Order: sequence, then structure tokens, then C-alpha cells
Amino acid sequence: MLMKTVDLQGQVNTDGPVGEEAQMPDKDTKAMMSVEDTPGGKACPNPQDLRPSVFYSIKFFILCHSLLQLAQLMISGYLKSSISTVEKRFGLSSQTSGLLAAFNEVGNTALIVFVSYFGSRVHRPRLIGYGAVIVALAGLLMSLPHFISEPYRYDHTSPVDMPQDYEASLCQPTTLVPAPTPAPSNSSCSSNTEAQHLAVVGIMFVAQTLLGVGSVPIQPFGISYIDDFAHNSNSPLYLGILFAVTMMGPGMAYGLGGLMLRLYVDIDRMPEGGIRLTSKDPRWVGAWWLGFLISAAAVALAAIPYFFFPKEMPKEKHELRFRRRVLAASASTVSKGEDSPSEKSLGASQEKHDGLAQIAPDLTVIQFIKVFPRVLLRTLRHPIFLLVVLSQVCTSSMVAGMATFLPKFLERQFSVTASYANLLIGSLTIPSAIMGIVLGGVLVKRLHLGPMRCGILCLLGALSCLLLTLPLFFMGCPTHQIAGITPQPGDLPGPELFPACSEPCSCPLDDFNPVCDPRAHVEYLTPCQAGCTSQVAQEALDKSQVFYTNCSCVAGGGPVSAGSCDSACSHLVLPFMFLVSLGAALASLTHTPSFMLILRGVKKEDKTLAVGIQFMLLRVLAWMPSPVIHGSAIDTTCVHWAQSCGRRAVCRYYDHNLLRNRFVGLQFFFKTGSLACFALILAILRQQVKEEGTQVTVSTSGPQQQLLASGPGKKPEESSV
Repeated sequence: MLMKTVDLQGQVNTDGPVGEEAQMPDKDTKAMMSVEDTPGGKACPNPQDLRPSVFYSIKFFILCHSLLQLAQLMISGYLKSSISTVEKRFGLSSQTSGLLAAFNEVGNTALIVFVSYFGSRVHRPRLIGYGAVIVALAGLLMSLPHFISEPYRYDHTSPVDMPQDYEASLCQPTTLVPAPTPAPSNSSCSSNTEAQHLAVVGIMFVAQTLLGVGSVPIQPFGISYIDDFAHNSNSPLYLGILFAVTMMGPGMAYGLGGLMLRLYVDIDRMPEGGIRLTSKDPRWVGAWWLGFLISAAAVALAAIPYFFFPKEMPKEKHELRFRRRVLAASASTVSKGEDSPSEKSLGASQEKHDGLAQIAPDLTVIQFIKVFPRVLLRTLRHPIFLLVVLSQVCTSSMVAGMATFLPKFLERQFSVTASYANLLIGSLTIPSAIMGIVLGGVLVKRLHLGPMRCGILCLLGALSCLLLTLPLFFMGCPTHQIAGITPQPGDLPGPELFPACSEPCSCPLDDFNPVCDPRAHVEYLTPCQAGCTSQVAQEALDKSQVFYTNCSCVAGGGPVSAGSCDSACSHLVLPFMFLVSLGAALASLTHTPSFMLILRGVKKEDKTLAVGIQFMLLRVLAWMPSPVIHGSAIDTTCVHWAQSCGRRAVCRYYDHNLLRNRFVGLQFFFKTGSLACFALILAILRQQVKEEGTQVTVSTSGPQQQLLASGPGKKPEESSV
């Protein structure tokens, strides 16, 4: 067995130094000599000339793959950081934007099953490169709507007639408004604008589908490639480094969103007179498209090296030297009939590859599709596996909804800008989740937790996360008074005190330029609806503030300031984010223990397939429907919708109390489901321990008690699953 293992690793004999690295088996030599597997597709006459090549180094592959997965997750998560901006720019509801955010999982889920079928049959590095190219093209396609759409107009004036200005929304007498103006806008709306809107939305959905399709081969083929050609003892370290670098991708996506949304959307085609909007104005739209271009460029650059990696490369260079030292040190152990750890791992690996080589050619694609449902049902019969997957489905649903709509929630609930909300999430929540995952892995490894203790750790983490959700229900304020939309509380000054105060103004119904009466804390949709006839601009060193005066609907005639009224609870945004981040860390603490429950809860031969089924179910049951569910719940809290061509477009105002209760309530619901699943898992594990204890007691009371006591035994806790 020892000689066979060594021979398979590329060494003819172990008697001397002759031919230690110069001689290679015919299979590896042919692989290195073939035109297909050499960098650039050119054959080299001497295999030794290829050994120093950087593309035959597994460490360089790990570096490239870490950068690629980092860029790929950055482009996948960037849409979530700019979801409210995309809604505002193209008039989308939260349900539609949630469906758009989840649509990349459709293409991913449809093809991910076939990754386990193709395995190592294909040229994995090139297929990863092709997938990365598709991801980069999807990023470019996501930014295309910006270039084919007309410049963003935050008011309803024509750029040809007059520049975009605050004066467009002033109260003007009916006699001064030209009558035939609405007719051309209606005709253009019905013929051109609606078709352009459908084309833009369709392009973004196609881009999200391509994004999911392109990301299919990147992670599975990369991990299998590293595991095949890295040293057996170094493979876990390499995969850990890959995972650690990859986890920074979502955080970088939110950070990139925070930077890009501070720039105006039409920064590449600014009006001649400039704009007078600030990022705190509710009509502000940031440069959402610029982040997709930057991410797509990063993915395209990271994809280049994959077209030069070989299909197969020799094992790590220090592998043979390491094995010789181990074999020399364990020669006495082998002579006693014991296998060294190195030999065990190599034998298991070789047996695994031999088994795959024997089974894979016997299955066609049709047979694989027919066999998969039966294997799926067989795997789902394990109660521990099923409950762990259900708990992870609840946790993933909570994470998917929070990651997609938490920036928008912070904007609405606490009156913060989109860029600031993204920076908070990228700097607090994402690092907290990463620390939770790492801490969970450290606890499992250092404390040598078995299934029972893993279940207890998961239960405590889920319970603590649930308890931290309760204060979030009370951290917020009701919606401030909006004239003509929310009911008038008490006898505060408002349009009801001045009947028909804005009738002579002929205010357009679809205009949106909010102003705030700071004394009464009442907001008006436009200066026109407040009856304001003039404006005053106060220039400062860093910004300019616009005020409107002579307002017939405001007590004392004004002045009123441009922009929405600030929330009275804006100071609660940091405590809110602290609790959310701490809850994310505690929820992530259950990641590794629950994963260990899956690995120890199924048969050895079903582990790989069980993990694949787990990720497939998480996509189908959590990552796909959860953003749509959260978006639909958010839409039910809207109190004023903008209209575009007779259809309902983006929501202008929400009922803040209802928004907070339903958004946090969904989080509470999913966390409760996860806690219930972990409680059932713990109950099943305890029942299994009791049954095994009873069986041991009965068996040891017989005449074979002494024989059983002297035989090898296992800890009940470790074998309970």
C-alpha cells in the first residue's frame, strides 16, 4: 500500500535520490506536454521547463481565485447596496426590486446541480474564466440602462425650455400656465416612455440572470481544483485563506455603494447650469451604475490568468519532500502494521478518486437527472439533516431580506443618506458577521464540540439573536405630518386651517419637490402645494440652503426649507445598527456548528451530496423568495405612490411605524423558526443519547459484560447522530 501510494504521486522508487523529481509518470508527462494544457496552448519539449512557471503553482492559483471570488461577490452584492436608488431612478416598487435582487439565484440554481456531474471532466480553470467573463458582461449590462435612458430630471420641466431649478415648483396663477402643455407629455408617455421603461427593466433582469449563470463554475470548480493539486495537509489552510478573503466581498460592495452614491447619477452628462440638489434631498439619485462598471472591470482583470492555467498540474512541489520526512520518521510504525496519517489520507483520497472515476462514466446527463430526485429524498429522510437545513433556511431568509432592504429601511426610518447607510452596514454589520463565523469555528475546534454541544451552541446563539430583536420594535418614530397624505393630529397648522389655499396655484399632481415647515414639522409635496410664490437661496461655504416664502398655506407665510423634514429619531441609527450587528454576529455563530451537525448526521458516502443539496435548498427556499417577501411587506406600508404613465411607480412616503413593525417582524419570525428547529434538534439528540445509554446498560448486564468492557468503545455523544 505504501509503495502504491508513493508511485501514484509521481515517484518511481524510494531507494535513492536518482529520479526523485526528474521522472514523472506517463500520465502526468502527457498532461504537461499536451498542447491543450500548457499556458497559451503551446507545447513545450521539456517538462522541467514548465515546473518553474507561475501558472503551475497552486499558490498563484489560490491568489487569483481569492481575488476573483472577492470581485465576483462584490458585483453580486452591489445591487443590494443601491436598491433604493435603482427604485427611485426607474420607478420600481420594492417587490419588483426584491425580485430583481433575487433573480441571479434563478440562473445559479438551474445550473449548479450539473457541477457535481461534470466534476473534473472539463478544463476547470478555463471554465472558471468563461464564467468570470459572463459575470463581467452581466455587470456591463446592468449599467447599460443608464446610457440608454434620458438624463435624470428631478422636476418636470423640460431641459430645453428652462434649466432644472427650484422655481419650477412655485405657485403660479392659473392664467400664467399654458394649457396645451400636458397633451404632448401624455402622448410621449404612452408611446415612448413606457416602452423604454419595460426595456430597461428587462435588461436588468437579463443581466441578473447572466450574473447567476456566470458565477456557477467559479466557487465549486475552484475549490475542487485546489483540493486536487494542493498538498493534503495544506489544502484546509488554503481553503481557509480563500474563504477569509472572499467574505470581504459583501463588505466591499456596501463600501463601494457608499462611495458611488455620493456622486450624482448624471455625473457624465451634467446640465450646463449644474444641479442644486444635495445628497440629503429625497430626489437625489446617486451614480449607481458606476459601481457596476468598476466591479465588472475588476472581475474581467481577475479572469485573465485562468486561461493560462493547465487542466491538471502536478502536486505541490514540497509534497514529495514532506512525505519523505514523514515516511522516514514513521518507518518503525509502518513495520508494526500501523498506517501513518499521511498514508491514510492519501489512500482515502485515492479511493475516492478511483470510485468517482468508476461511477462517473456510467452516468449520462439524463441518468444523472433521473437519479438525483431519489438521492435527494433519501438524504432528506435524515431528521437531523432536515432540521438543520430548515434552520439555515430561516437564517438565510433573514439575512437575504436584511442585506437587500436594510439600507432602504435606514434611509426611511432615520432620515440618513443612502451612502451613509451603506457605509454603516459595510463597516459594522458585515465585519460582525465574519467575526461570528470565525468565532463559531474556533469554539468547535478548541472545545472539541460533539453533536450535542454543537446543538446547544446553536440554540444559545439563536436565542440570543432573537432576544436582541425585541428592542428593535421600539427604536423608531412615527411618520411626520405630510399635508394631504397623513391625517392631521390635533390642531397643528396645516392646509386644513387654510381651505383652498393652493387652488389658484394650479399645482401639477405628479410633481415632487418636498418642503418642510420647521415650526410645525409639516411637510408639503411641493412649494406650490404650500402656496409659496418666491424663493430665497442662502449660500454657505460648503452648501447652499433654499427657502420658500410668501406661502399661503403656512402659518405666518413661511419661510419653509427645501427638502423633507428630518426624523426625530435620527440619533437612534447607531444604537439600532449596534443591535443589528450584534445579532448578526450571534446568528453567524451557529454557521459552523450547524454545518458540523450536517456532516455528522449523514452517512460518509452522502456527505458531499448532502452539502450540495443543502446549498441548493438554501437558494430555492431562502435566497430566491426572501427578497420578494420582504419587498412585498414593505410595499404594504406605503401611504403615497408616485404615478408614471398611469401606473404605480416608486413609493414616496411610508408609514414608519408599520414599516418598522413589519420589517423587524419578518426578522423576528425567521429567527423564531430557526430557534424552534434547533430546539427540536437538541431534543432528538437527547433522545438518541438516552436510547444508546439504555442499550449499553442492557448489553452490559449479560454474561458478556467483561468482554464488552474490554473492547473498543465510542463516546455516546460523538455517535449519537
